[in-house]
Amino acid sequence: MAIRCSQFIFKDKAGLYSEKAGMENAVLAAAASSSSAAVAPPVSVPRPVLTQEDLKRIAAYKAVDFVESGMVVGLGTGSTACHAVARIAELLRLGKLKNVVGIPTSKKTEEQALALGLPLSDLVAYPSVDVAIDGADEVDPWFNLIKGRGGSLYREKMVESRCGRFVVIVDESKLVKKLGEGGHAMPVEVVPFGWNVTLEKLQSLFKSSGCVAQLRTGSDGKPFLTDNLNYIVNLFFKNGIEDIHSASDAIKRVVGVVEHGMFIDMTTTLIVAGTDGVTLKNKSDLCLHKDA
Repeated sequence: MAIRCSQFIFKDKAGLYSEKAGMENAVLAAAASSSSAAVAPPVSVPRPVLTQEDLKRIAAYKAVDFVESGMVVGLGTGSTACHAVARIAELLRLGKLKNVVGIPTSKKTEEQALALGLPLSDLVAYPSVDVAIDGADEVDPWFNLIKGRGGSLYREKMVESRCGRFVVIVDESKLVKKLGEGGHAMPVEVVPFGWNVTLEKLQSLFKSSGCVAQLRTGSDGKPFLTDNLNYIVNLFFKNGIEDIHSASDAIKRVVGVVEHGMFIDMTTTLIVAGTDGVTLKNKSDLCLHKDA
């Protein structure tokens, strides 16, 4: 099945390609019919230059293919997920989707969805979510994620841990060999009371690996507040996180920690947009490959 979006064609396994090949064939056919004595050389049609925002939009639209009428959908947060929210609202307006209810993962997403007329609810009314669509800050080869650099990690994890399918959409710049590599932050949401004690404890957990813990602040220099009115401690790992499962367990045992930004063994489908197209992969395919 191919789905057109702007100038591109999506193909589930082969990825996304520009219409370059079709355009070249049309040019060649026209040249052959106009002159049997001379054959014009193939005309190279340059591919359109895709911006990072274009790639995000393409991947988000592909993710929305998993949404069906009557579903409860987890609505992610961030610059990539916002395209999926807009697409779902558009399909509802066009009548191509019906009776879809969204569960927002942040106040920002809630505001966007309400402005677009997308019906919303919460986990009290719908404790089970059919599909959730969200972006990620980092993705390792086994689809483990770092999320929450926008500060919504707790609500994101609450919703996305309740879904039957978790579709993650990223551009290829988010792919890493190891979570936390390259000096990027792994966020931890903590309660404001005694935050400095919690920060010191978190840093001491990974002192041997050169971890640095910093309180996230806003442009005004004051502590950044999450939607839950908590603080964020950013953990910077010099060489990435060696053992994400052990790190997760250790962080959760620290008094004052609400949640961390590692999303481990949660992703079911990964959609990656790159300059050469869109790739869709399922976690089940990785498991089969590993067993083989």
